[in-house]
Amino acid sequence: MTVVSTDTLLSQLRSRSGRDAARASTDDDVFDGVRPRLLVDPSTAAETAEILGWASSEGLKVLVVGGGTKLTWGAPSGPVDLLLSTSRLRAVIDHRHGDLTATVESGTPLSLVNKTLTGQHQWLPWDPPWADRATIGGIVATNDSGPRRHGYGTARDSIIGLTIARIDGAVAKAGGIVVKNVAGYDLSRLFTGSFGCIGVIITATFKLSPLAPASRTVEFSLDSLDASGEVVSDLSTSSLTPTALELVSTATSTQLLIRFESVEEAAAQQATDACNLLGARGESRILSGGEEIARWEQHSTHWSASIGGTLLKLSCVPAELIPTLVWLRREATSQGLSMSVSGRAGLGIVDVRLGGSFSLQSRLITQLRDRLPVGRGSAVIRRGDVKLRQEVGVWGQIGDGMRVMQAVKQRFDPGNLLNVGRGPGGL
Repeated sequence: MTVVSTDTLLSQLRSRSGRDAARASTDDDVFDGVRPRLLVDPSTAAETAEILGWASSEGLKVLVVGGGTKLTWGAPSGPVDLLLSTSRLRAVIDHRHGDLTATVESGTPLSLVNKTLTGQHQWLPWDPPWADRATIGGIVATNDSGPRRHGYGTARDSIIGLTIARIDGAVAKAGGIVVKNVAGYDLSRLFTGSFGCIGVIITATFKLSPLAPASRTVEFSLDSLDASGEVVSDLSTSSLTPTALELVSTATSTQLLIRFESVEEAAAQQATDACNLLGARGESRILSGGEEIARWEQHSTHWSASIGGTLLKLSCVPAELIPTLVWLRREATSQGLSMSVSGRAGLGIVDVRLGGSFSLQSRLITQLRDRLPVGRGSAVIRRGDVKLRQEVGVWGQIGDGMRVMQAVKQRFDPGNLLNVGRGPGGL
């Protein structure tokens, strides 16, 4: 097969996207040790689809990026011919506030979306890391979430429609603009969590939530990680309705952050009731106003890339979370690794940060995965050194669902050109 020069490809690309939207890469564009040949920033659905169709005809490997907050998630990328950015697809297309729905372009940062929606006292109730940069397309593609997942769910729970550009150059739609049941396959949810390996999201439509006027957070300090299991169980089976139930544990401390968002009287009462339920099993205090905001901002630093280390997403049956973490801490300590934990205690989904030797991390991650039967738990590397991700693998065992995912990938991207290797199980 004849290799087409980068200059020739760039000329062809600019004829489809405009001179200002396409360029050759520089050293500043390198990630995971990979330098894309070309970069393009289309501004419309039609332009995006035309570029994908052209890339497919040339056999070019395409990687899709939004705000860049998840560029190193998933398996390390192989060669990338074309880095396609959605950053110019940046608008709230339609806010149907009477129906509590909105349609948003995929390159729009979550913070900008919610700034627009709050004019009608509505919002997308998500709080993943880096909401000022994380785009709607990236959040949907990875089904990313934050502490409020406990009360509001994830993007998969809110999405009701999509417009996508396929690798063959076609634009397709799935779902609708109102909340209703529809027959057939739910392609919107299929694309949610696909890591962009089956199509490029152009717009997404969501059901919205009313914006709560008041908030309280109970900060509860415990003597040990082991002691948190009973407390989380009691909170989960009580009549309380927190929007967040976060576990925060380091080598020296363990806390729970329990957030209540509602009208003023209800938020204050639930916080007081939570303190009464927790009783003398630890030390509790109620946070509000600036102190509450500052505490949640501090909590978010667990996900900061500047801290370093490996970030591992641990998911398991909620009742098995604390015993698994207690075992993991014991093993990490015995092997000379550092470990901290933050995440959704009531849902059995937390992010574990490991620090230390890559070889020891690799061994511990393998041991952890051996403890998690397929279907009852998983340990996925969300962020980590390229060498570690290559050595131990990002996803672990997927199980029988992998055959279905491979069939879906073959149907939507038969040439295996889109976000190659970055999808679930390395699709």
